[in-house]
Amino acid sequence: MSRIGKLPVQIPSGVKVSVEGDRVSVSGPKGTLERVFHPDMAIKLADGQISVARPSDEKRHKALHGLTRALINNMLIGVSQGYKKVLDVVGVGYRASLRGENLVLQLGQSHGVEVVPPPGIKFEVAAGGRGDREVAATITVSGPDKEMVGQVAASIRGWRPPEPYKGKGVRYRDEYVRRKAGKAGKVG
Repeated sequence: MSRIGKLPVQIPSGVKVSVEGDRVSVSGPKGTLERVFHPDMAIKLADGQISVARPSDEKRHKALHGLTRALINNMLIGVSQGYKKVLDVVGVGYRASLRGENLVLQLGQSHGVEVVPPPGIKFEVAAGGRGDREVAATITVSGPDKEMVGQVAASIRGWRPPEPYKGKGVRYRDEYVRRKAGKAGKVG
């Protein structure tokens, strides 16, 4: 059996789960999520636990077994605790601010970039000033859907990825940017 797939998922307190065939709906204090899973996977709800069973030991069923269990676990964590990604905006003249719910980025382009959050996603912006590098602003992307939080954070980073010479751009809080030496200059 799959090492991940065979583990039952404990349902946290304050979370309601409904399983209807291959559709799982989860609601909690942080929001509501719903997902349709592969019809071959048997999802059972009993005694405050969710268990996933597979019909055979085929390679694709083994892969789906662990995936289904992991996605259900992510849904439960998302509606009870939520997920967040923290991004740092580094660079002189680079700024981030909120206009209502929307995130407005000034990243050295001729115009500002306005990012509209998808449903369930929330932005927070704080002034920078962290340690060894010039952090202009800190952006926090949060929400109950792990996949959506990661995708929105990646799209924000995609507007100006960090460059290796000065380190300017938008980077994840824990991201290491390998720095390169600039031109050596003319000797002579």
